[in-house]
Amino acid sequence: MTDTRLGRRAFLASAAALGGAWSCAFGGRAGPEPVKFRLGVASYSLRRFSRARAIEIIRELGVRPVNVKSFHLAYDDTPEQLRAGRREFEEAGLEIVGGGTITLQKDDDEDVRRYFEYASHAGMPLMVIAPTAQTLPRIERFVKEYGIAVAIHNHGPEDPHFPAPADALEVIEEMDPRVGLCIDVGHTVRTGADVVESIERAGSRLLDMHMKDLESFSDRESQCVVGRGKMPVPEIFEQLRKMGYGGCVNL
Repeated sequence: MTDTRLGRRAFLASAAALGGAWSCAFGGRAGPEPVKFRLGVASYSLRRFSRARAIEIIRELGVRPVNVKSFHLAYDDTPEQLRAGRREFEEAGLEIVGGGTITLQKDDDEDVRRYFEYASHAGMPLMVIAPTAQTLPRIERFVKEYGIAVAIHNHGPEDPHFPAPADALEVIEEMDPRVGLCIDVGHTVRTGADVVESIERAGSRLLDMHMKDLESFSDRESQCVVGRGKMPVPEIFEQLRKMGYGGCVNL
């Protein structure tokens, strides 16, 4: 999430709108048993708040999954501090489903291991990452060693490495299945890519999602409450349903 203008009320409304999109798309529809989507929060959106306050807000939203950014579990915390912070989320009834976005662009074992250790102590089964094509083979080795999945986050036209999901797919197609994508729908549409087609093409490589809405697909600062912009929200969830997507959709 990139827009720092969203206030707390708008943020809470966004979660309600996101849940509403699910009901609108599938309520009363005949057919297969609908997928029960795992709607969560990327704590980056709450970076202005302390960990304790962020936990309170997520609980107010009525969701459990959370992707934790380093604002709320710091990279330089000790293993003991990370485990204690993890317990704060868990004791509040929340589930840490991932961490990030974590930049892994240094092609060095020691640096990559540092972040896998961080994720391990923080109880993260998945890291949302911003790597390069050069660092991915090294990262894949650590995925196999630690059993922690990684999901490449596309960052739109400004991203020199993976602006759109398709750019990452080309690099990872032969890699371990735990090396996948975190599709950010806002950044995806800003590249001119069809976000629904991008999700379909990702298939089983889609491990995580970041959900947002934009009033203009050419303006990254036009973020708005989900459901009030131009994002094809019902179509996105329909495609996820068709795929039987089992990951999280994080606001």
